[in-house]
Amino acid sequence: MQKIFLTYGSIFGILGVILGAMGAHALKSQLSSEQLVSYETGVKFQMYHAIALILIALLIDKLDNKSLRYSGYFFIAGVFLFSGSVYLLSLKNVLGIENWTFLGPITPFGGVCFIIGWIFILLAAIKLKI
Repeated sequence: MQKIFLTYGSIFGILGVILGAMGAHALKSQLSSEQLVSYETGVKFQMYHAIALILIALLIDKLDNKSLRYSGYFFIAGVFLFSGSVYLLSLKNVLGIENWTFLGPITPFGGVCFIIGWIFILLAAIKLKI
């Protein structure tokens, strides 16, 4: 588990920096201000959860808690569903995928995955015996 979460966390972090730089420089002239704000939201949520995954990887051996594992998996799913759909929605005109109407409903599922992931961290804290 530790390697999976550390790997995904670092990949999401790397991609977050790359995508953030693209948004700040290359895409700034191609996106409307509303699209750019949405795109930046995807980057922020990806980075937050990249850091959370790395912290989970560091804690999972010390706590050996199923809740932390579930949290990590939900964060991974959340990044793909939430940030991924936000990127595609923001770039739909640039990518020529204006007809992909299924993307809008995917974003909230990613948000729910993030919320469930944080709930599992709370459960891990509650179960902690100090």
